Amino acid sequence: MQDDARSDSPMPAESFPTDPTGLLEASRPALMELADGGDLSLHVGPVAKRLGDTVVRMLGYNGSIPGPTLKVRQGSEVTVNVTNDGDLDTTVHWHGLRLDNQYDGVPHETQIPIPVGGRFTYKIRFPDPGLYWYHPHIREDYTQEMGLYGNILVVPPEPDYWPPADRDVVLTLDDLLLEDGKIAPFSVSETTHTAMGRFGTVLLVSGEPDLALTARPGEVLRLWLTNTANTRVFNVRLPGVRMKLVGGDSGRVEHEEFVSDVLLAPSERAVVDVLIDRPGQLTLEHRTPNRSYPLASITVIDQPIARSLEREFQAPRHAPELAAERERLDAWLAAPPDKTLALVAEMDDLTPQTGDGPVVYACPMHPEVTSEEPGRCPECGMKLLATTPPPAGYTCPMHPEMTSEQPGRCPECGMKLLAAELVSQAADHGHMNHDEHAHDEHEHGHGSADGIEWEDDMVEVNRLTTTANMHWKLLDPTSGAAGNEIDWRFTVGDRVKIRLVNEMDSDHPMHHPFHLHGAGRFLVLARDGIAEPNLV
Repeated sequence: MQDDARSDSPMPAESFPTDPTGLLEASRPALMELADGGDLSLHVGPVAKRLGDTVVRMLGYNGSIPGPTLKVRQGSEVTVNVTNDGDLDTTVHWHGLRLDNQYDGVPHETQIPIPVGGRFTYKIRFPDPGLYWYHPHIREDYTQEMGLYGNILVVPPEPDYWPPADRDVVLTLDDLLLEDGKIAPFSVSETTHTAMGRFGTVLLVSGEPDLALTARPGEVLRLWLTNTANTRVFNVRLPGVRMKLVGGDSGRVEHEEFVSDVLLAPSERAVVDVLIDRPGQLTLEHRTPNRSYPLASITVIDQPIARSLEREFQAPRHAPELAAERERLDAWLAAPPDKTLALVAEMDDLTPQTGDGPVVYACPMHPEVTSEEPGRCPECGMKLLATTPPPAGYTCPMHPEMTSEQPGRCPECGMKLLAAELVSQAADHGHMNHDEHAHDEHEHGHGSADGIEWEDDMVEVNRLTTTANMHWKLLDPTSGAAGNEIDWRFTVGDRVKIRLVNEMDSDHPMHHPFHLHGAGRFLVLARDGIAEPNLV
């Protein structure tokens, strides 16, 4: 259901708007409880956002960053009327929900994009309990980064589905790249930073760089966490209190467990209960192997509560529906996969072609045949074509100490070796520009045994990569099809097993989240051949 009205002011051709002058200041997200059959108006538009001493132009749903938190009952259906007064065409994707395909928000596949000045009506059902979220699906690198995201809390009918808690605290985790007090520019024509994603220099929790919360001794707080960053993995800790993992992407976990931290990939959710046992000051943290970042402060006020839930908190529970799945797990593990999908990165040569320096002539059919003068190939007689001379050595941008006289891959991380001159120039101009409140744990180094890229360790090289020279591909090794050529067909109600392979034989091996649009519930059965210890 779409209204194709368009605005009269075209988007600038060279850059997105950045001036916050005259815009309303972004508000904090409202909690909107919607009954079955309810209606919601969702407006996309620019806002002014204060980040410390800086005011920047961002985008918000209903004037807030994040957008409003939607609280609905499981099994209900609501109507969402979206009006787009943003910077470019948009859709809204309802991440993790099982819903009609026409309302899934995939542009040109399930929906015509909503033009600037246009409207669209979504019918959204909520068949499963838990934490979900919504965001655009056109130029997410820009629109989502600018603040277009919000949470959805689906409440189950069973009062004891979740363990008891005193309060819900719904939080989004994000980061934003600032340069010289401004949001680093985005290209209108193409996505940049495609090799590693756009790591931010300021961390935002529910849209705030310095979120402050309060609690009371004896309270159990339920933290509903969603990673809305485009590439950063968050490792969340709350030193000084006990944390209990109770839920994840698709509702509650198989068995609640006490944890010291919770790892969240982009788009991933986690539900964590924390027991506040004494007054004082607490700091919610993002902890990497090398750095510690404060996310939010929690002031524990010395005020009594009516009844402590400590006894219930200390008794982890089990989910019977996932225990039943565990009984069937061995058969699924033994069965061959129905489909296999490989994730591969291909990076073009990033060496700038300046046209200066000596020219080398080479045969296109026999590249090893070269000459300083034009002529013909002695092997096949083909005309030698002018090329630039090969780079004087190759280097890994992540491990500059790894060099080679020939192109290849880094033995440390598997990344494609780039021209040494390019890597050297990037190192001279590169900058980490970490959040000023971050604390170093020890000397910084790329990666770790967990295979996660915690920071952008090749800033300038990453900045050079675009969708034109960095190609992330999904491959079906069985059929040989890639990307949109993959044509898998299933019947409603089918249960299928899909094997995902993150290929090391790739120009930039790195961690990858994976999401199936509209498929709703799925179970991770095993990782690298080891059965998943806690289903969700």
